[in-house]
Amino acid sequence: MSIKEISEASEKGNVVFGLKETLKAIKKSKGKKLKVFVTSDAREETIKKLQDNKIDFLKIKKVVDVVKELSLDFECEVFLVK
Repeated sequence: MSIKEISEASEKGNVVFGLKETLKAIKKSKGKKLKVFVTSDAREETIKKLQDNKIDFLKIKKVVDVVKELSLDFECEVFLVK
């Protein structure tokens, strides 16, 4: 379900890609509930950064599978759905 959710939000321009951009978007959201997805093979430092910032996230498939299913031309570990 989460890949589909990211795909649908991406079509509407409602997805933020990457850790740095996700952290910025959350700070700007002013308490609005946003969904964060992290690939199952994300780096330890990525997970730690999210946890240190008290950001809840859901784990999804491996990077290669996510990239393929979303037809991305880049790899990404963190996705935020607005």
